[in-house]
Parts: sequence; C-alpha cells; structure tokens
Amino acid sequence: MEASCLELALEGERLCKAGDFKGGTAFFEAAVQVGTEDLKTLSAIYSQLGNAYFYLKEYGKALEYHRHDLTLARTIGDRIGEGKASGNLGNTLKVLGRYDEAVVCCQRHLDISQEQGDKVGEARALYNMGNMFHAKGKQQLWGISQDPGELPPDVRDTLQRATSFYEMNLSLVKELGDRAAQGRAFGNLGNTHYLLGNFVEAIKFHRERLSIAKEFGDKAAERRAYSNLGNALIFLGQFNAATEYYRNTLQLSRQLKDQVMEAQACYSLGNTYTLLQEYERAIDYHLKHLLIAQELNDRVGEGRACWSLGNAYVSLGNHRQALHYTRKHLDISREIGDRNGELTARMNVEELMEALGVKEGDLSPVESEFEVQGNRLSDDSYLRSRNQLSQSSRSKSYADSQSSDERQWLDSPVDTDDITVDVTPPKLARDASDEDCFFDLLSKFQSSRMDDQRCQLDEPLSCLCCFSDASLLTSPQTEELFDLIASSQSRRLDDQRVSVSNLPGLRITHNNLGHLCGESDPQEPSDDFFNMLIKCQSSRIDDQRCSPPEGGPRAPTVPDEDFFSLIQRVQAKRMDEQRVQLPSDEQETDEDEDEDEREPGVTDS
Repeated sequence: MEASCLELALEGERLCKAGDFKGGTAFFEAAVQVGTEDLKTLSAIYSQLGNAYFYLKEYGKALEYHRHDLTLARTIGDRIGEGKASGNLGNTLKVLGRYDEAVVCCQRHLDISQEQGDKVGEARALYNMGNMFHAKGKQQLWGISQDPGELPPDVRDTLQRATSFYEMNLSLVKELGDRAAQGRAFGNLGNTHYLLGNFVEAIKFHRERLSIAKEFGDKAAERRAYSNLGNALIFLGQFNAATEYYRNTLQLSRQLKDQVMEAQACYSLGNTYTLLQEYERAIDYHLKHLLIAQELNDRVGEGRACWSLGNAYVSLGNHRQALHYTRKHLDISREIGDRNGELTARMNVEELMEALGVKEGDLSPVESEFEVQGNRLSDDSYLRSRNQLSQSSRSKSYADSQSSDERQWLDSPVDTDDITVDVTPPKLARDASDEDCFFDLLSKFQSSRMDDQRCQLDEPLSCLCCFSDASLLTSPQTEELFDLIASSQSRRLDDQRVSVSNLPGLRITHNNLGHLCGESDPQEPSDDFFNMLIKCQSSRIDDQRCSPPEGGPRAPTVPDEDFFSLIQRVQAKRMDEQRVQLPSDEQETDEDEDEDEREPGVTDS
C-alpha cells in the first residue's frame, strides 16, 4: 500500500512537471485515496495538489489542500514546511483579491524563513510580498483617472512598498546566484517604476529583464519585455523606438502562436503610428487588430479597432470611410453597454454627417451598407481589406519585413513586463468555490483563545448579571438553558480543534501517533500573528456589501492597461489628429518632428 501511494504521487508529480495538471491531480487524488502513514510524504502530496489546482484555477480546492498542508506541517513541527504552506496560501489569496490576508500569510513565510536561515525561502517570500503590494496597488488604481506618476498617496505608498520588497529580493537572489529569479525581479521592478511614473528607471530594469530572458531562451518573457519597453518609451515621447519594440513583440507573439498578444501588439503599433502621423501604417495594423478581434469574438476589441480606424481615416481626409467605422463603433458601444464609447461615437458620427452634408435618413443600417447623397458606399472595401489581410497575415507584412538582426537598437535591449492602464478596468473575479480559509485557520489554531469570549458555566452570575431575580438562576428552565448552551458550545469547541484524523489520506499508526499528539504545542503562533489575522478580517465585511457596477466587459485583444487613453491627456496636442475633427491643411503639419527623430535608447541611464 505504501509503495503504491508513493508511486501514484511520483506519477502525479511527473505529469504536473510536464504541464498536465489535470492528469497530475488525478494521480495525486488517487494517492490520497490509498493513504500513507508517512507524514512528510502526505504533506508533499497536499502541497503538490494545492499547486496543481492553483494552475487549473480551481482556487477553492487549492486553498483546501494548502490548508491541509499547513495543518499537517504545524502538527509535526515542520517549520520550513509551515512557511512554504503559508506562502502558497498567500499566493492563492492574492489571486482571489484578498490582499490583506495574503500579506499576513506571506509575512509568516518570511518570518519563518529568516528564523530557520532558509535563504531560498526568504527570497521567495520577499518576492511574494512584492507581488502582493504590486497587485494591491494596481487594484487601487482601477477606476482612478490620473496622469502617469501622479498617484494618490495611498497608492504610491503601496507601490513603493512593492519596490522595496523587490529590491530586497533582487539583492538576495544575486547573492544566491539565481539568474532566473533575478530576471523576474528586474521585470517587476520595471513594472512598479512604470506605474510610479519613473520611466527611465523602468527602462533600465526592463533592459536587464530582456537580457536574462534571451540568456534563458524564454520567448514569452522576451515578448513581455519588448512590449513593456515600448510602453515606457511612449511616455518618453520616443515613438520611433517604441515601434521597434512593438514589432518585435508582434513577431514573438506569432512565433508563440498567441493570437491575443498578437492583437494587442497590432493595437499598440496602430496607435503609435497614429502618434507618428503615419496613418496608412496605422490603418494596416488596426485592420489586423480588427480581424483577430472578430475571430476571437471580442466585441470590445472590435469597437476599439473601429474607433481607431475612424480617427485614422479622418486624418487622411476620407470622411466616408471614417463615418463607416464610426457608426460600427457606435453600434458596438450600444450593444456592450459602453456609455462613454457610445457618447464619443455619437458625437463623432454627428460631426462627420455634418461635414458630409448628410442626414440620418440618408443612411441605411451599418451592418449592410449605407448611402451618402446618393453615392453608394458599401462594406466591399472593408471585406476586401479583410480578405487581403487574411492572406497577408500568414506571411511577413510590410511592417515586419525587416530582420530584427539588422536593427542596431537591439544591441542595447530594454526589458519590460505586461503593464497597461485600462479605461474600463475589469473587476477581479472571485472563484465560486472561494472558501473562508482564514476563519478555518482561526478556529483550528486558537481554540483556547476562544474560551475568553464565552461564558463560564461554573460562574453563572457573571454571565447572567442582567437577571435581577436570583431565583431565575435555579429554575428548571434555566437549567435546561445551561444544558443547551453547554451542549452547543462543546460541539463548537470541537469544530475549532485540529482534528488530524480528518486529514484525507492520513493512516494513523503507532509509528506516527507520537508525532500527531502533543508535538504541535511549542509551535503555536504568537498573539501578534492572530491579531494580524483578526485585523485583516475586517476587510472581509466588504464582501457582504453590494459591489459597484462593472466598468465594462473585458477586451482580451486590447492591453489590460490601455495607456493610450492616458496619452490622450498627456499628449493632448498630438492626439488631436486622431479625433473626429475636420483638419485644415495647416493643421496637418508635423509639429513635433524633433521628438519623432530621436534615436532609440537615448533614455538609458
């Protein structure tokens, strides 16, 4: 039986390492069914099961098994195992948006690692702490309209705390010689500095991240670095340099066969070429974005592409095509309930109709075709564009025809991770099977503390002092009440105790009985730990309140943090060319040519 359990667990581990988490969980669950008396083996199985369910996005089960792992590690006095289990719980809670509880768990992991002299565990805990504050800072930014770097004090403080933990992590992994971990630290330092508005610093760190990604042949990390470098350069006004990084992002996305990232790269390139006033190129990339958005049924992305196409056609003076795409944008905005998009599109449609001298009655439904003053303009040109695009998308496009090796700017690469700023930010979804992990932890680990909150039955006067008549205390009804309370409280106390016999897969024998009885008392968490837990529980009350309306549906083909909406404010003068206005010849001159001609990499520090 023992060998069978171990063999099943080893096969589950092999499958998980190969990326087959569903198959891996099946073998791990089978190992639990067989059971084992080896407590460390069972703890490892719990940990692996929790991680596998995490990757399968079954966060309720992930919490369950990480909680089992924590319980067992504490029972057998495995401090390092307790720290790892706490860290795993923290990571799972972070994904669920329960940041305060996640920080408590990760701090516990950090404290234990430092106590045990576990440098690897300490580095991992520091990195996780940085991730918690980074994610919390990004959540605090949702729904806030602010210019880059101009953050509310609480958000700035949260992000600066993230930076501090990442810097400590980087210092430690350098000491350990862990290059892969250094790459992750560099990328996240670049991300936090980006959000803080420190774009030159962000570029420095992202360059390091890109270098390490190439060193390991990590194409996905390399793609993220190129994308984030482009984002930072946009805010420094270096649009030509940004296009080079976005084009490398596009190339790698195609190599990785990642259509979502390919669409996002096309979106970024289209907007950057608009900033450069190269509207024909902008239209080419916006059409590619539109095609992928349609294939992926991303209506929000379609609407954004149509809006961008309308703006680009206005800049070219083709008001009929602009009206065509602007009306599509209007219809999609109505369909998805995007009020801001609908108001913008309606205003643009009205201005274009006025410029063309047409009225609403002159237009037929946009889904088929429309007529302008008797001149028939159908969707044929659009369909031809789609057909040409579907053929060209399988070959090198004009924008990607040049080899990246021919580009001198690649000699000094920049690293970035996927960072963005969304106009209609998604609210972090909570898993339907989200469990009250910390309530369970509290009830299991502090049964003795709970007694302080209850009435002592041998001192009835202190509990029932509100009774003015002492005879009531000796009445039969009162005795029945006391019996009922005692019975109920005893059941509640049983629920609070750690019952290792209920741990799945545990076979209790005389060999492990000694480890399960009496050895966990010295490892009881301090009062400070429970005080932190209780304090962070106050934030859970918010879960019972009505959530505000969602900002809008998710747009997978548009970057999560669509910084081009911020550029509209920061670069307001330049972005006027994208809006539906009827520019005169004088307005179409290149006002900021000096910015456009800057060479890539001049921001290096």
